[in-house]
Amino acid sequence: MTNERREKLLKVLYRRQAGLTVVMENVQDPHNISAVMRTCDAVGIQDIYILNTKIPRHKKFGAKSSSSAAKWLSVHQFEDAAACFAALREKYQTILTTHLSSDAISLYDINFTGNVALVFGNEHSGVSDEVRALADGNFIIPQMGIIQSLNISVACAVSIYEAYRQKQLAGHYEQPSLSKERMDLLMDNWGFMDTEKPELE
Repeated sequence: MTNERREKLLKVLYRRQAGLTVVMENVQDPHNISAVMRTCDAVGIQDIYILNTKIPRHKKFGAKSSSSAAKWLSVHQFEDAAACFAALREKYQTILTTHLSSDAISLYDINFTGNVALVFGNEHSGVSDEVRALADGNFIIPQMGIIQSLNISVACAVSIYEAYRQKQLAGHYEQPSLSKERMDLLMDNWGFMDTEKPELE
């Protein structure tokens, strides 16, 4: 690895955000997942969670949409909702699902300076009742049109860029969020990933 390459990777790791993640529940289209991955990488999210309780585990994602973003992220796949949420609870204080309900809060009322996980559901049926019951609440993206829904990759992009805005104002990108041990491990892994795609967890 060249010094220039190493400096670039270190700069990226320095800005990775341990307190923000995205969960995708039973998202069917691998290109939607890949588009979400690309946006997660762009705002500094390192860990993402893919929960498949009704569809088979994804073996690969749409490379054209992700521009190989998957190999720079830590992808955690689960087939059991309770196990997925147990893992989330170890790292994130607040877990919110995208769901249009009477008690849903606005995206812009979420405090993203804490540790937050956002759950996005299936393209057709949204977040399941089971997952909503495990979460802390629901949120919505304010919309003014007749169709009160967005493509999952668009909804995710809008949401985590609001998180990016808040975290940037709070100075979260000005100091490391990941532990030194985690950064060292990722740097070692990334050193071999220019041409190889890592195995999913």
